[in-house]
Amino acid sequence: MSTATTTSAPPTQLTRSSRFLSLDVFRGLTVAGMILVNTPGSWAYVYAPLRHASWNGCTPTDLVFPFFLFAVGNALSFSSSKYQELSSAAVLKKIFIRSMLIFLIGLLLNWFPFVRLQDGEFVPKVFENLRIYGVLQRIALAYLGGALIVHFFKPTRAFIAGIVLLLVYWIILLAFGDLTLEGNAVRYLDRWMLADSHLYKGYFSAVLNENIAFDPEGLLSALPAVVSVVFGFLAGAYIRRHGNSYQMIAHLMVAALLSIFVGLCWDLVLPINKPIWTSSYVLYTSGLALAILSVILFFTEMKGYQSWTTPFVLFGKNPLFIFVMSGVLVKIYGLIHIGGDGFYAALYKSVFQPLGGDYFGSLLFAIAHVLLFLSLAAFLDRRKIYIRV
Repeated sequence: MSTATTTSAPPTQLTRSSRFLSLDVFRGLTVAGMILVNTPGSWAYVYAPLRHASWNGCTPTDLVFPFFLFAVGNALSFSSSKYQELSSAAVLKKIFIRSMLIFLIGLLLNWFPFVRLQDGEFVPKVFENLRIYGVLQRIALAYLGGALIVHFFKPTRAFIAGIVLLLVYWIILLAFGDLTLEGNAVRYLDRWMLADSHLYKGYFSAVLNENIAFDPEGLLSALPAVVSVVFGFLAGAYIRRHGNSYQMIAHLMVAALLSIFVGLCWDLVLPINKPIWTSSYVLYTSGLALAILSVILFFTEMKGYQSWTTPFVLFGKNPLFIFVMSGVLVKIYGLIHIGGDGFYAALYKSVFQPLGGDYFGSLLFAIAHVLLFLSLAAFLDRRKIYIRV
């Protein structure tokens, strides 16, 4: 993919390379962000902006995942033209197969490395304790729903369908539970469908005074996540239709500010909340994603400032593969023990903590992993290896 400037392109039409440059930059930013927030040296020493909100609210870290889904929708808008020559049956087959593969990869990543260390010995991980949901599974379900909506509906109807889904989800949350950790409808549905052993147990309940089974990537909350993909598609479709112009970017920015405003207003009655992916959270994060994408478009397409984009372009060319590999590496760390610590903790304590102290050393650990996977992305790009699912 070329990173040459595009100032010579006609003012009303984006070239193929420049369209995908902006998309790859935005998507690459989210992949780098995912690695950064997922691999601190120690979870005990993480700067506040790099932590998720404990429940209601939104930190910079809470933007990373919805931004990635927005980028998935954006990419879908540029690839959907390939489906126009196919029959509906062929399109549905492609959509379902891709969704199933991403879901299965996520499930295998949860299971990997298939053994765990117990009392100094490796024992098999059993399916009975396997977490079913996860980040890749959420991506798979959101892509599935978003792709079906944008395939069967024109942009205006897709937008209406997205708003209807957000309203329906709001009604479901209020009708079948409350908005607390212990009593939300997302948790109720997952526990009805699955045993607690298949759900995430990283949330501490002050009411029950223990960590409880609640999955932030649960099945019901995939419904509004679909809308994050749909809104990303609509942004990409608008860019394709109106081309490279200041007017187009201004319209995107106005839409972004409107979405943020409506999301903040909705927050007054339905709090912005990532764990249950509330409707207000979708509007707020989609607006922020659109605003950032507009800024990237302005600087890369209109002003031709593209030299800074190279690292993010590299991440954006193999986003899912790089993300999966970052998860695989952390799992491999868990198999290696040095003294009384796992390799992950030992690496932080012996290298990064002495170098930067508790908090900054933890951040340096995360940055080092971002750079490590940037080198992997560069290696793949030099060999023209682009792994698609």
